[in-house]
Amino acid sequence: MEFQSDQSREMSPQRKMGRGKIEIKRIENTTNRQVTFCKRRNGLLKKAYELSVLCDAEVALIVFSSRGRLYEYANNSVKATIDRYKKACSDSTNTGSISEANTQFYQQEANKLRQQISNLQNQNRNYMGEGLGGFNLRDLKNLESKIEKGISKIRAKKNELLFAEIDYMQKRQEIDLHNNNQYLRAKIIETERAQQQQQQMNLMPGSSSYHELAPPQQFDARNYLQLDGFQSTSSYSKQDHLPLQLV
Repeated sequence: MEFQSDQSREMSPQRKMGRGKIEIKRIENTTNRQVTFCKRRNGLLKKAYELSVLCDAEVALIVFSSRGRLYEYANNSVKATIDRYKKACSDSTNTGSISEANTQFYQQEANKLRQQISNLQNQNRNYMGEGLGGFNLRDLKNLESKIEKGISKIRAKKNELLFAEIDYMQKRQEIDLHNNNQYLRAKIIETERAQQQQQQMNLMPGSSSYHELAPPQQFDARNYLQLDGFQSTSSYSKQDHLPLQLV
């Protein structure tokens, strides 16, 4: 309760009404001063980090608390930044201003980047077989070995992709064949079940096929004797038979 009362007394009337401006003066309460220090210190370190990342700036931050504790942040190093600051200050006496020293520094960095870009462009032209007039035999051999290494890596990557694609197509084909086999098996089972049901229905009493009479047998002339022909062709009769006599 005492902490809240002290804090409310230190706030201005605008602060009580909402997020307004805070009167910038020394906080008398020790606890409030320590809490505010921690919050503002973290915010300051965060802002320094964001400034160094977003703007590519070299930032060095040094903070000493009221108790003598050191808090620091530097994207490069505090000592290097201080040395650069001292050099910039010493150069400012000769050149006239710090801005000119910074301009000179950025010009040097730009020249380095241009040189790196030019070297990369020349290397690309050499890999394409252009601009080889000033090369000796040793340089050409080195360039050839670099190109061969690069080609071997490219071929290895290409083969890896091809093998992966072939493996994928084989697995996909196996899956398709398996699905087709499953479909055909299901169709065969369904057809066999339909045939069995049809046979059972045909064998049930009362069905038309159950009382169907046997079809008449076809006449085969070979199974019957022609009596008329037999009688006409016979060359003997009862009168022609002689009685048997015993001697």
